[in-house]
Amino acid sequence: LILIGGFVQLLAGFLAFRKYDHLGGASFLTFSALWSSYGVTRVLSGNTQGFTAGSVAFLVLNAFLIILASSFNVVLLCLTLVMELLIICFLLFTLENLPLPFEIVVLSILSIICFYGATASLTNCMFGKDLLLMGPPLLTVQSSKKDREDPLPCVCPKSHLTSGLRIIAELLNTGAVCGVPTDTVYALAASCKHPEAIEKVYRIKDRPQEKPICIFISNLEQLRAAAPPISPLLWEFMENVYPGGIGCIIRKGEWLKKLGVGAGYSRVGTQDSIMIRVPDLTVLVHLINMTGPLAITSANPSGEVDSTHHDMVISRLGHKLEGVLCDGESDEVVASTVVNCTKIDESGITIVREGCIPAGKVMQIFERVKNR
Repeated sequence: LILIGGFVQLLAGFLAFRKYDHLGGASFLTFSALWSSYGVTRVLSGNTQGFTAGSVAFLVLNAFLIILASSFNVVLLCLTLVMELLIICFLLFTLENLPLPFEIVVLSILSIICFYGATASLTNCMFGKDLLLMGPPLLTVQSSKKDREDPLPCVCPKSHLTSGLRIIAELLNTGAVCGVPTDTVYALAASCKHPEAIEKVYRIKDRPQEKPICIFISNLEQLRAAAPPISPLLWEFMENVYPGGIGCIIRKGEWLKKLGVGAGYSRVGTQDSIMIRVPDLTVLVHLINMTGPLAITSANPSGEVDSTHHDMVISRLGHKLEGVLCDGESDEVVASTVVNCTKIDESGITIVREGCIPAGKVMQIFERVKNR
């Protein structure tokens, strides 16, 4: 139980840092160290007085976490307060003066708060609304007038507003590069009608020129209207994976110009192939209907983690972009799965990159389609 508790706290801290929640990450890493130290002292049979100085240090550190937690929500504040009591238990134990009833009460309260906090976080994330209350912050910091008036580095409209979509569509149609939400992670988008915008994407990301950029379309009927030389097996496979987090690499051809790729033909995909995806996100589909096919790549500097919130896109790349369509948390924390379908009739498909859709599930879909 000691090892499991410490591991869970460590995992929670890692996930918080992945979400750019530095307070949550620091808190859970501190709690992991505390929990492990407390557990070790409880099972040691020898002298544990060497842990006394450490417990005092934990008391001071957790006091700062209490102050910070009070500006977030009631649940996190209660967790840090109970952790302070647990550290007192730790200190009393090292001094061999810990009342057993006090320890039992503290651990019981800690268990209840941890259970509720974990349940509330999972429930609210799953349903996208506050079904289980976490409580308001008790301390709020009033920003100065100057801070409130500081402009954002680029235009940042909300995705649920029609006017927001129009703003981003107009920017893209004039050759701008914008950050947009997708059904996986946030992406950089450029109109396929503006090759100079696609070139700009490479410079913004510091992306190697040999890495191709894919395109997004709004529905499979657009592809049918362009009449590419696609076999019945590939059509059937794409009908089973679109819309969704799977991108298909197919053979490139002049039919792309009928699709609306236009002047950007030579700057998307490779010389012989192109990855096409139909996203499963209504707001992005509407945007593509307003702009035509978009050249898409993940909204992060090359080699760094994907952006999973519009704030991450703005803070990392906003000063290089003309706009960011703000849609909150992304649906996934990793990018799409990429499948090479250029030889689907001869030797089947191959997984180029495993992303949010497991490779095993992709192969199951293909085998089912092929057998049918």
